[in-house]
Amino acid sequence: MRSLSASALRMAVLTLALWACAPTTSFSHEGHDHGSEAQGPPTSTAPRGTSSTDALELVAIARGGRLAVFLDRAGTNEPVTDAAVQAETPEGPAAGTPMPDGSYAFDAPWSAHPGEHEVLFTVTAAGAADMFPVTLVVPEPQPAPQAAGASAWTIGLAAAHDFRRHLKEADPLPLAIGGIGFLLGIAVTLLMRGRRYLPATALVALVVALAFAPRAFADEGHGGTGAPAPQILQMAAPSSQDLARRQPDGSIFVPKPTQRVLAVRTVVIASDTLRRTIELPGRIVPDPSASGVVQSSVGGRLSPPESGIFPRLGTKVRKGEVLAYVTPPVQAVDVSDMRQRQGELDQQIVIVERRVERYRKLAPGGAVSQVQLEDAQAELKGLLDRRSALDNIRQQPEALKAPVDGVIAEANAVAGQMASPGVQVFQIVDPTRLWVEALSFDALAGGQDATARMASGRMLRLAYMGAGLADRSQAVPLHFAVQGAPPELRTGQFVTVLAATDAQQAGLSLPRMSVVRGGNGQNIVYEHTAPERFQPREVRVEPLDAGHVLVVSGLVPGKRIVTQGAELLNQVR
Repeated sequence: MRSLSASALRMAVLTLALWACAPTTSFSHEGHDHGSEAQGPPTSTAPRGTSSTDALELVAIARGGRLAVFLDRAGTNEPVTDAAVQAETPEGPAAGTPMPDGSYAFDAPWSAHPGEHEVLFTVTAAGAADMFPVTLVVPEPQPAPQAAGASAWTIGLAAAHDFRRHLKEADPLPLAIGGIGFLLGIAVTLLMRGRRYLPATALVALVVALAFAPRAFADEGHGGTGAPAPQILQMAAPSSQDLARRQPDGSIFVPKPTQRVLAVRTVVIASDTLRRTIELPGRIVPDPSASGVVQSSVGGRLSPPESGIFPRLGTKVRKGEVLAYVTPPVQAVDVSDMRQRQGELDQQIVIVERRVERYRKLAPGGAVSQVQLEDAQAELKGLLDRRSALDNIRQQPEALKAPVDGVIAEANAVAGQMASPGVQVFQIVDPTRLWVEALSFDALAGGQDATARMASGRMLRLAYMGAGLADRSQAVPLHFAVQGAPPELRTGQFVTVLAATDAQQAGLSLPRMSVVRGGNGQNIVYEHTAPERFQPREVRVEPLDAGHVLVVSGLVPGKRIVTQGAELLNQVR
């Protein structure tokens, strides 16, 4: 019996000590809400209503006692920002105010009340008026459910945060009493082991008094100025209100504000008979009539022009401008022969000069005829010209001049370098006049223009210039002129030429940017099925030109397909 009493006494002491150590966990009672229930996540989307006509689509979104109205063109999804929007609301007529994001705002305090609200919008745009009836359903506020599915790590973090908050908000007096009760429990246990029952009973009574006193004090404080009990930390997911997301059926919900940011555009596709197109490898080449090469006709040593600087790459030059000089070398044997020839010419020049001088003196007296004097003068002139030519061969370099206007595309000039005859020193290209040379292995429609696609995806418009009759590695060369060549285009760049053939087929034409890769690698496009909903469609396509593809299967005419922003929609998860 004594042992049973001791055990019971120990259990009572331990229970009272634990009770005293947890003063911050209070029970809810009438008239008080301690917030022990976790709050659930907010509604996934704000209350909204849609309406459309053949020309326009209207989306009304209620949030915070205001109504935001988005107006877009039905075929292209382009925002309409210059319209006048009026509304018949449950509280009377109202006019929309244009906002910077392209929407129209209405003050709608009635939208904060649950229920169905009928609103009639009147839109006047481009001189035409349309009416859009919208039913706005505002749901009842949902009770805050207990958070479920939280991971153990999340719960642990919540508990740790809750404990720190309780320590900051809790009254220090109950905490102190709890600690003292724990120490007294240890003391009672030691006294019981020594069979000192009277001191132990006194300590138990003290623990009971200290444990219940602060609770009664706290209960009294709830009715007056006492602080309410701290609430348990609520682990709720962040708000997902009006976020673009993929639905379970694979479609994508994209709110109108997000569509404005992504600049989503659509087009209504129609069937047409189009030429079949093939892809050809090609490269950029200069226009033969607007380009040229600078070469030396004789071998010699290169030297810069009068400016002392060779033209650099990218330098604009004019036709006839001197780009460099070539000084031909003279061999030792040639120098000896030239000097011998110069000596002979100098000797003959001296003899003829004396003869001309003598004839000039005798001519007035009639001893020498005028014909003899003129012959001697002509012979002297010929000798002087031959002597001057020999000097020029040794001293005058050859001037290398630009054959056309353009830009230096290639330069191989270094001061003192020996230039061989027929070797290119400069290449001049007009960057505004470039061609594309493509190789075709199939028969093409003669005289058909084409398009080309660069590695960056940029499209080039090509004009047919001609086709070769001789094969080049089992292929026929085709020449196209680039129309409106961009500044970054360079000779030698590889491009993909898309040229039409004689074969024709019916199909749907779409911009290339409309087609994206799905998760399984299949080509897909996005159909605009509702104002804020897009449905992926698998398609099979063939190349049509540099900017469009031919949809062979997977779509029917009359569908609205995304032409801009499809890659961004494909990233929504």
